[in-house]
Amino acid sequence: MPGRLKRRAEFLRVAGARRNQAMPGLVLQAWTRSNEFESGDAPRVGFTASKKVGNAVARNRARRRLRAAVSEVMPELALPGTDYVVIARKATLARPYADLRRDLARAMRKLDAAAGPKPERGENG
Repeated sequence: MPGRLKRRAEFLRVAGARRNQAMPGLVLQAWTRSNEFESGDAPRVGFTASKKVGNAVARNRARRRLRAAVSEVMPELALPGTDYVVIARKATLARPYADLRRDLARAMRKLDAAAGPKPERGENG
């Protein structure tokens, strides 16, 4: 599982990059960190669900489903030095889990393609 984004400023920085991809089950935002601001190359991820998703129980369930999908999809697709924010949508709750995972993988691939060529991960990565 990638590292976590926890502070509001981190979420706002990712949103300010204006790199996002909307899918039926989620919205994915990305920001590539420059090494002068952040140390370490590990990708980080944050989760959010607004009140549009539902009450507190529904929002927590949506975030749990997104965390599970991220733990399966991101280790192989996440780019080093990138922060991601996964935003729940109302459809996150009803969408089949396999489709939710597919949405996340597709969104990551589209964001990576829009960002340009992948950086070299080295021989060990």
